[in-house]
Amino acid sequence: MNNIIDFHTHAFPDELAARAMRVLEKEGGIDAHHDGRLSSLLASMDRCGIEKSIVCSIATKPSQYQPILNWSKEIMSDRILPFPSLHPDDPDYADRVRMIKEEGFKGIKFHPYYQDFVIDDQRVFPIYEKIAGAGLIVLMHTGFDFAFDRERIADPKKILNVVERFPELKIVTSHLGAWDDWDEVERLLAGRSIYMEISYALDLLSKEKARGIILKHPREYLLFGTDSPWTGQEATLSLFLDLQLGPEIERAVLYDNAARLLNSV
Repeated sequence: MNNIIDFHTHAFPDELAARAMRVLEKEGGIDAHHDGRLSSLLASMDRCGIEKSIVCSIATKPSQYQPILNWSKEIMSDRILPFPSLHPDDPDYADRVRMIKEEGFKGIKFHPYYQDFVIDDQRVFPIYEKIAGAGLIVLMHTGFDFAFDRERIADPKKILNVVERFPELKIVTSHLGAWDDWDEVERLLAGRSIYMEISYALDLLSKEKARGIILKHPREYLLFGTDSPWTGQEATLSLFLDLQLGPEIERAVLYDNAARLLNSV
């Protein structure tokens, strides 16, 4: 097995997977690459030589926190590292963050479209403060999203606002900085000390554009991610290696940076 960490995947409990995948495929107008079950993710990891995957959940309302946490505890293993979720409107956010840390999780997933918030809105600042104080990682959906109108609620300028307000927050921006907003990523984010994972970006960008952003960015702040099952892990790995960035950058992106960030928690 190769030393590869996929920093962005999704899976669902077996009893919910079929229904969840039907809804999400319809909303996004895209076809998934497997059925959304954890067993299918592990099979994909085995085929690709992926050692560990971050499995992200999204709480679309405060009441989903506990079921997500319970399932995350069930699936946590040496290979599966769940990032539970809490909703920005949860009045018990401080206890939620504390419990996530005490249960041994490394991070929390937020999706501003599905959770209906603007990432630099002051109402979420107390949550960021608690997360930063706990030393946890935030994996934030950034950029636009297939399933929603193109509102600028998680764009590069707003990312900078969050980073400047909370420099100690371990925030990872998804989809190479901001999905389908890569001109702004290149203008505002590339070259700064901001984590980017590369999921669902190489599929849409030209090779030249992807190389330009990646080579402009500090190599220690780049992470491999796929957004499986919405892209195939094998296909994303192939696209990444086809960029021919050289063994040092490849090693940093595929494993070393993620391992260092996870170990910092």
